[in-house]
Amino acid sequence: MIVKGTIIHTPVLGSVEIIHDGLVAVDDDGQILHVHRTESGEYETCLAAARADDQLIELQRGQYLLPGLVDLHVHAPQWPQLGKALHLPLYDWLQQYTFPLEARYADLGFARTVYTSLVENLLANGTTTVMYFGTIHLEATKLLADVCQEQGQRAIVGKVVMDNPDQCPDFYRDESCAVSLDETRAFVDYVSGIGGKDSDRVLPAVTPRFIPSCTDEALLGLGNIAQEYACHVQTHCSESDWEHDYVLDRHGLNDTQSLDQFGLLTDKTVLAHANLISPADMTTIRDRECGIAHCPLSNIYFSNAVFPARKALDAGLTVGLGTDISGGPRADILSNCQAAVNASRSLEEGVDANADAATRGMPDSRIDYLEAFWMATVGGARALDLQIGQISAGYRFDAIVVDTELPDSNLTTWDDLDTAEDILQKIIYNADRRNIAQVWVQGKLLKSR
Repeated sequence: MIVKGTIIHTPVLGSVEIIHDGLVAVDDDGQILHVHRTESGEYETCLAAARADDQLIELQRGQYLLPGLVDLHVHAPQWPQLGKALHLPLYDWLQQYTFPLEARYADLGFARTVYTSLVENLLANGTTTVMYFGTIHLEATKLLADVCQEQGQRAIVGKVVMDNPDQCPDFYRDESCAVSLDETRAFVDYVSGIGGKDSDRVLPAVTPRFIPSCTDEALLGLGNIAQEYACHVQTHCSESDWEHDYVLDRHGLNDTQSLDQFGLLTDKTVLAHANLISPADMTTIRDRECGIAHCPLSNIYFSNAVFPARKALDAGLTVGLGTDISGGPRADILSNCQAAVNASRSLEEGVDANADAATRGMPDSRIDYLEAFWMATVGGARALDLQIGQISAGYRFDAIVVDTELPDSNLTTWDDLDTAEDILQKIIYNADRRNIAQVWVQGKLLKSR
């Protein structure tokens, strides 16, 4: 297969690469073999061969080929709750709304209905890779992995561990630490065995919900499982004052130090939020090669602080983006690109109009749209240690086609005014799911309008 069109991606943080009328050669396994520019000596030969073999897919005027979007933090069972109860503080939101909803996933019929809807919607929004929290239910979380496999989405899925009776309600808690660890092993084994030749497209993750929900015995056991299987790890880290202070009171350590002590910080760990991490925590996270799921929209509602994205990137941390469905009220990553830029500008300028302008904000905190898009693609890919996130030889062909010429869209471009770089900026700020014309994962067309 050869795809011909203008490619826009950000393989290097802070800069954009644009390849006009590029040719992307993709093999039968969904890997990019070559990317040819018009000036390449192989361009015309490759183009002629693709036409002769009826292997050419040519983008239309106003369409652009971008990497698929990566969402590092989704609570799959919370999909029916999207846009609800955001007026509550985090603890109340969990106890009154979220845990009762998640408890319903003992019903596999309910689980399949919700999970099918969720994966379909995320793919329609151009999200080709997702890191999912499931529930405490082994069979329902297996089903979530199955749905991702069936629909072709790239996914990392985890069965949530919640065994601490002091913090988890009676109606939604693992039966015991031993059961939670046994079921985590069973889940990792199950997911590792699905998919046939696509077995690396859906992967398992060890998933302590967060430190408050887990006993120390469970945290230690999960760290051992993560090390034994060399699989992904996902959890929350210093998300809010309540959660951050709880860990300090319980362990005398903050989240980063505590997770490290339990062996849960690895080069395949993704830490959600991390708003309250210290400079020393940043150093630990960088040295352990962990990724951070920056969730700028949900942070507004539940996190009590703005994540210092600029500072983290400058410190060499790997940062991607997450919607945090349903703590964040939007299901698309482009909205979170916008929110990441907005949050960084608010952090830099400050928000209290009564404070002196010179001391109102935190200098040198802003990121721009290119850095936000890098986090939405390359940053997310690196956090997951996957060869995706850019349109380059040796990477998997996970891509979206964005159509800028829909008559009923908020995205409008002008031939005499907009460069391709301008068009990327307009896509980030103005495109929505209507503009996502095609979605590809590992060389397979999953959506075509």
